[in-house]
Amino acid sequence: MTTSGVEQVGRVLRVLHVEDSDLDHQLILAQLSRAGLRIEMQRLDALPAVLAALERPWDAIISDFNLPGYTGLEVLEAVKERQLLTPFLLVSGEIGEDAAVAAMRNGASDYLLKNNLARLAPALLNAIDAVDSERARRSSDDELLRSKQRLHQLAGHLQTSVELERAAIAREIHDDVGGSLTALKFDLAWIDRHAQEPEVRQRVAAALETVSSAIDASQRIMHNLRPAILEQGLVAALQWMTARFERRTGIEAGLRLGDERLALPPGVPLVAYRTAQEALTNVSKHSQATKVGIELSLDSGVLTLEICDNGRGVAAGELAKERSFGIRGLHERAATVGGWVDLSSTPGKGTSLILTVPLEPDAIDALDDATDFGKDLGNSIWGRA
Repeated sequence: MTTSGVEQVGRVLRVLHVEDSDLDHQLILAQLSRAGLRIEMQRLDALPAVLAALERPWDAIISDFNLPGYTGLEVLEAVKERQLLTPFLLVSGEIGEDAAVAAMRNGASDYLLKNNLARLAPALLNAIDAVDSERARRSSDDELLRSKQRLHQLAGHLQTSVELERAAIAREIHDDVGGSLTALKFDLAWIDRHAQEPEVRQRVAAALETVSSAIDASQRIMHNLRPAILEQGLVAALQWMTARFERRTGIEAGLRLGDERLALPPGVPLVAYRTAQEALTNVSKHSQATKVGIELSLDSGVLTLEICDNGRGVAAGELAKERSFGIRGLHERAATVGGWVDLSSTPGKGTSLILTVPLEPDAIDALDDATDFGKDLGNSIWGRA
């Protein structure tokens, strides 16, 4: 007897016995009692009464196979329909092999013959132990799911807080730093117009150049913190980002758009923009690529954004690093709008990152099963005609 089975011995087991013979009922009850089990067993034989009894909690159900007007398989089916996690044992005077196999396939814990009840108690205990273990597993799975949901909610809250903080910093840079730099530039320009000494004008020219660079830097920082270009739509923002990336890095960048008139739910444009921004930053820092492609499409209610390059690729070990927070951040950001990120890479053959966001309920089911989200980089965006 297992350790769990020993624990069951000291526990009063509530058993529903579906049986039309009181004599057989008494024999089974006596067999279980001789095994040292404490049993509260109720015998029922009318199907309506049995179905009503299924609404109450039971530690196990023991059922005959041949019953008045129905079979034990119908009782088992009723247990399944109610999604009851209750051990179900068939104990019959005669049961064919096909019926026994069908019962086990439908979820019966075990089956025994009435003329050989020696293993009834062990079978009952094993069935209860198995169900208890399944309940514990489901409880752990439910708790894990709730924990993941809480983590996603926390990640979403943090992402929102970060964006609000970025917007506040961008406003301060625009109002305070930007305004001060612009005023300083006007003052330097006035000095330049009124200065007579060549050395002063030379210093003023150098100062004007420095201030202009500072203004450009503040504008760049503001765009990175809070992309005002998004107010003109995701398409315009991606066009601006692609052109600016190519000018800044010298890496050839291409953009393909499925539809330039996208009506997207709140939050989605910013998630897509940040995903592209993070991907392009990784390309410029790590990929050693000469080409990068971005494709935005909306098909069957699913928004897809792909960024791929022809760089050195990413090894599997690099993706599995514990501190790969950039990639994890992309996953969490996508989850805030019900989407996900797929990253595929082959060393020496480039990297492809795909953001997928369903915009409508059941949108994913509407996609063509042949859709290949993991395209070969040889046929990637920048490699198409």
